[in-house]
Amino acid sequence: MSTTYPASRPVNPRFSSGPCAKPPTFSLDKLADAPLGRSHRAAVGKAKLKAAIDGTREILGIPDDYRVGIVPASDTGAVEMAMWTMLGARPVEMLAWESFGEGWVTDAVKQLKLDATVRKAPYGQIVDFAQVDFDKDVVFTWNGTTSGVRVPETVTIPADRAGLTICDATSAAFAMDLPWDRLDVTTFSWQKVLGGEAAHGMIVLSPRAVERLESYTPAWPLPKIFRLTKGGKLIEGIFSGETINTPSMLAVEDYLFALDWARSVGGLSGLIARANANFAEIDRFVAANDWIGFLAEDPATRSTTSVCLSFTDPSIADGAAFAKAVAKRLEAEGVALDVGAYRDAPPGLRIWCGGTVETGDIAALMPWIDWAYRTELAALQAAA
Repeated sequence: MSTTYPASRPVNPRFSSGPCAKPPTFSLDKLADAPLGRSHRAAVGKAKLKAAIDGTREILGIPDDYRVGIVPASDTGAVEMAMWTMLGARPVEMLAWESFGEGWVTDAVKQLKLDATVRKAPYGQIVDFAQVDFDKDVVFTWNGTTSGVRVPETVTIPADRAGLTICDATSAAFAMDLPWDRLDVTTFSWQKVLGGEAAHGMIVLSPRAVERLESYTPAWPLPKIFRLTKGGKLIEGIFSGETINTPSMLAVEDYLFALDWARSVGGLSGLIARANANFAEIDRFVAANDWIGFLAEDPATRSTTSVCLSFTDPSIADGAAFAKAVAKRLEAEGVALDVGAYRDAPPGLRIWCGGTVETGDIAALMPWIDWAYRTELAALQAAA
């Protein structure tokens, strides 16, 4: 077994794809201004929530006529809210190329019982967008967190579409340049690219989405936490800080800190540059080693946040066991935490490269992956 360790270690070994690494300057004392023990409906609570909404709009460059709201149950709650309140008004297409997209298909077909057109691609691939009918309502993920496959820049959503686009962008927002004029409902959560805390979701509505909400009543009953309208009109308070249920003001304070940090690194362009630089380190490593590859087959679809890798060495008989052993060894050495592939995905490693991760830590991790691979391979050969 190899005992020659790489020369350096990542300063922060947290490469989980959710919850993700906190911003590099984070410390608990940064949250001292949180109005704990106060009502979120008090002036101070409303002001904090409004600042979170306004900061999100500012950094992401969301158009002024779009609504931005904080909703319950993370990105999952935001996607479900959109599907349950807006689908059913016209034909639907569901697109899936990884686990979470598959979940939205299940909800549409089995729970809402919609007669939807379903387009799926296996892990590592993406659906053919040229076949998608955007005169239907289309539901899709922008970046497949569990597959490392994202919508390529070559895809153009029609400006004159008749249907709504409902986009789960939870591992893309704050790391990729989203075309807001082509997205009618966009959802994400705080715990992904900005490293915030869990349980809070964001929903962004275009004017077309608002029109749908105010003109269409679904055939099924809506739980309270999904209701965005009252008396046929949008509940505007949701989009100014009057949340549907009680938010954590500690988590809100943490998100406000993350937004401030994002401003300090150059806003959206700075965040994108940081993610791109992180991905580039892995790209160079993969190019230099023929025993590892990207799960995403087409370079144009490779995620710059949730980067999924597969061991391609043909001598490895049990790829799942080998990948788990490598991830376990990296964790035991304290150099990479939570980098195993998602449970439903093909075996391999998944390394978060969003902007809260330092490029120096990604660079330091690469020799350790090489070390863990060679150590595990030697152990297999010795046992044979």
